Amino acid sequence: MRGRICGTGSYIPEHYYDNNDLAKFVETNDEWIRERTGIVRRHIAEEDTTVSMAIKAAKNALTDAKLNADDLDLILVSTITPNTVIPSTACEVQKELGAVNATCFDISAACSGFVYAYNTAQAYIAAGMYQNILVIGSETLSGIVNWKDRGSCILFGDGAGAAVICAEEGEIFPAVTHSDGAKGQVLACESRQQKNWQDKENEKQTYVSMDGQAVFKFAVKKVPEVIGELLQKADLTEKDIDLFVLHQANLRIIESVAKRMKTDLAKFPVNIEEYGNTSSASITILLDELNKTGRFHKGQKIVLCGFGAGLTWGATLIEW
Repeated sequence: MRGRICGTGSYIPEHYYDNNDLAKFVETNDEWIRERTGIVRRHIAEEDTTVSMAIKAAKNALTDAKLNADDLDLILVSTITPNTVIPSTACEVQKELGAVNATCFDISAACSGFVYAYNTAQAYIAAGMYQNILVIGSETLSGIVNWKDRGSCILFGDGAGAAVICAEEGEIFPAVTHSDGAKGQVLACESRQQKNWQDKENEKQTYVSMDGQAVFKFAVKKVPEVIGELLQKADLTEKDIDLFVLHQANLRIIESVAKRMKTDLAKFPVNIEEYGNTSSASITILLDELNKTGRFHKGQKIVLCGFGAGLTWGATLIEW
């Protein structure tokens, strides 16, 4: 058995900061941000939370899949910005949906989170344990961003995306994932659950810190490598792939990956201009947009690729 995406959904907060808004409280400007990142707006949760956005995206995905909440066997939520340490975000989603038959737990893998969660869902289906799985990426990154740091606050936004994965007969497609904890400090954020986090120096570490150059070099090297590794396992080439759906971290990263792979940039859909980097939500939000706008067709081969904090990175092959 394998899993097939049978429904997608997303939710984006209405409120946003555009680049000109950010220029009011950090030294930056629209041209500088566009040139370096491709980002124009990032949506910011005001009344919404990680849980409420996850619930709204989940409801949209269930509607698209034509399933009821009690059809779900498992709920996986990828997030690095949960409302609470316990209960898990997945259990909070279950409660609101009424998914009484679902096992629930969270995954913390940052920007690789949806790929990791998707692969976890596939493993459970292949083992015959579950039939219908809801996978969600939901982030309220605005709560861990230092809005005085122009190097990071320009990048991140809030939002949620969801996919329902249903068991079907068929070939199991390969996936590849990697981690390098030794380099984790290039993109880090300490927990506010530790003692004395409100001390002046410790508090600074509870906001996202990033070595932008190191992250960029990591991404443009490892993403083509992991996609190449995946295609080799699948006995395919870049020409066999209809779309490469990458984590939306930075437009320059995506352009550099396409160039290194010698692949048409048109195969790399983007929406980073509108949403910025939404971490584990980014791939699912983009999947939902592509689904709703008719970009997917039955039988298409699609590569999903995530990369980010940990350091973590991975790619998986799906067929629509």
